[in-house]
Amino acid sequence: MIDLRSQAERHDRLLRDRLDTLLPELLSETGIDCWVLVGREYAEDPVLATMLPATWLSARRRTILVMTPDDRFAVSRYPVGTHFRAEWSPEEQPDQWRRLGELLKDLDPGTIGVGISPVQAHADGLTHAEHEALVSALPDDLRSRLVPAGTLGVRWLETRLPDERATLEEATSVAHGMLRRGLSREGVTPGTTTTTDLEWWYRQTVHDAGLESWFHPTVSIQRPGDDPSPVIVEGDLVHVDFGIVFGGMCTDQQEHAYVVAAGESSAPEGLAHGLSQANRIQDLLLDQFVIGATGNAILERTLEACEAENLEATVYTHSIGLHGHGAGMTIGLWDRQGGVPGPGDHPLHPNTAYSIELMGVSPVPEWDDVPVRFMLEQDAWFDGERCTWLDGRQTELHLI
Repeated sequence: MIDLRSQAERHDRLLRDRLDTLLPELLSETGIDCWVLVGREYAEDPVLATMLPATWLSARRRTILVMTPDDRFAVSRYPVGTHFRAEWSPEEQPDQWRRLGELLKDLDPGTIGVGISPVQAHADGLTHAEHEALVSALPDDLRSRLVPAGTLGVRWLETRLPDERATLEEATSVAHGMLRRGLSREGVTPGTTTTTDLEWWYRQTVHDAGLESWFHPTVSIQRPGDDPSPVIVEGDLVHVDFGIVFGGMCTDQQEHAYVVAAGESSAPEGLAHGLSQANRIQDLLLDQFVIGATGNAILERTLEACEAENLEATVYTHSIGLHGHGAGMTIGLWDRQGGVPGPGDHPLHPNTAYSIELMGVSPVPEWDDVPVRFMLEQDAWFDGERCTWLDGRQTELHLI
């Protein structure tokens, strides 16, 4: 059973650590002197939402957060937890925007970053109406200092502290446990269970554990022949794409199981070989993780390495953490193997996490050399030197 109060206390401690230690570093790194985040209730900037205390489930009315390397405050009637003091009294200055202008004039920053990004949606949270109001409220000399803070927002969202890595490891382990329970007789009765049944088994299992799903699980079948039945039967290769939200962190995993047929004790050798080939693609991808390399460069080098080893590969890896498809570096999309302008140009930074997602295709002799897709996905951590699995990976087919 999850203790919400303890979890909330941990959330607020971690948020203070991030604001105290990480934020000044990122402001300096991105060359922004003052960061202004604006969000209205039910239209929160995604970055602002990650700075709210645990007891604030949404922004209240209009919440404006102002951050410099040395100070933090909210241009709001209420303090935002213990992290941002309140610097607006409507009784003294009825206009919230004008009060923001007064405070910024006192700060006199060189650059004022706002939540605009043409590249990554996570950091593009300043709505049109709020942007218009902000610009109108500022005098010309301050208005000219407004700059998009997209890179700053992405860096805030993608960078993890050591405690957050520990949470990601635990989240990945918990998700692995659920994923593998489903790929057993607990989740599957051959000849009866359908792919839809198993998808809802996962959703219900996550719900019953007091956790959340950030996407609906996907279950698919590959088998010899052209039988389109959704019922899982002996001889099937079952694939699951599954993710949860645990401790504020998202997971994303894909694994395979073989439904053992009568007289069998293991999967056909061709399937086992295909999985090992896909594992090799994982290895080649992780070998390309070097600080400063962009997602597009990593994609190109990985595909070249796969081609040199005659591996048929498709790579579509993404950042993970506070969001399932997280802010940060993108390494290909399943339909964009020539690079992804924008997110694919983001460079690799240390203390970031990734969902290593890809597909290898191998012919299976026991299935008349039918090409079989091995779609793998595991969560990993880049520490600045190596990218390693947070909770291992699948190297053998699960047996049902």
